[in-house]
Amino acid sequence: MTRFYLDYNASTPIDPAVAAAMRPFLEDAFGNPSSGHWASTPAKAALERARAQVAALLGAAPGEIVFTSGGSESNNLALKGTFFALREKGDHIITTTVEHPAVLAPCRFLERLGARVTYLPVDSTGRVDPEDVRRAITPHTILISVMHANNEVGTIQPIEEIGAIAREHGIRLHTDAAQSAGKIATRVDDLGVDLLTIAGHKLYAPKGIGALFVRGSIELEPLIHGAGHESGRRAGTESVLLASGLGAACELVQDLAPMERVRALRDHFWHALRDRLGDRIVLNGHTEHRLPNTLNVSFVGLVGADVLAQLDGVAASTGSACHAGRVELSPVLTAMGVPEEISMGAVRFSLGRYTTSAEIDAVVAQTFAL
Repeated sequence: MTRFYLDYNASTPIDPAVAAAMRPFLEDAFGNPSSGHWASTPAKAALERARAQVAALLGAAPGEIVFTSGGSESNNLALKGTFFALREKGDHIITTTVEHPAVLAPCRFLERLGARVTYLPVDSTGRVDPEDVRRAITPHTILISVMHANNEVGTIQPIEEIGAIAREHGIRLHTDAAQSAGKIATRVDDLGVDLLTIAGHKLYAPKGIGALFVRGSIELEPLIHGAGHESGRRAGTESVLLASGLGAACELVQDLAPMERVRALRDHFWHALRDRLGDRIVLNGHTEHRLPNTLNVSFVGLVGADVLAQLDGVAASTGSACHAGRVELSPVLTAMGVPEEISMGAVRFSLGRYTTSAEIDAVVAQTFAL
């Protein structure tokens, strides 16, 4: 069976250059970077080199990068760390209805501890209105958390505008850039953010490693208490192996030129599907403000899981799931107001740097039976 991997938003393969950067730490360079002897010296140097590589991708200072276990931990640290650090100043958090569960679940948890959370709606393309953010601010607001780009439909949020509003009111702004880093520009000063999340396995690094950008001397209560690793923000001996992989990946994806090829391939994919299926296929998400690799479409009158079952060897994600004969719809598409008969047929195809035109054409050819 021929296999076609079109699920890069779920996870990416480890790039050969990333594997090469990690290999020494599987063999000889085993020292603890926090120790003070000869075995720790190369480990410490590699850790700080990786930190600088991550910082370079974001236009940040190396000291503003905190290594974590991935995007979920980074989001949790941003939200919970802010709430516990600033709870004497306020208890109000603003977010949106289309955030990743790694933001929504911590918000629900914090509500149980007394936080007040405003979940802002989005329009039919999945975008939040910055003026809705402005109107939601109260004297007790301590944090705004809005994702940079949506993992399902790829819609890019107006973070720069939201950042200006946050600065105007002296409120922290966090953005989950797990999906956008390496696909579009994620310079923290341009975005105007104070906290930014990245996840290694979304940008050709291993799973189990991520980072949180923490601007300047912003105070965060650690999630993990212990020794003073990561400038006291995240206790636990760092994995030089994984950090080196993330650093190498961040250096690799600084060059966004390959994403223009991916964008052209994605657009070719959409046009080919539309030419074949006509009004039996619908695009979900914003037509312009969208990640260059993401194509979320609905096969009208079908169930997404059934579509994938008929596409032989295609790895992609469906926006709906079937449980005991019932179709469970995507919360993101529901928040966008997509009708049930459209939402149930949603499939997310996400392309990457290794996707070829031959693969896309082969997948399109399979849709004749749909």
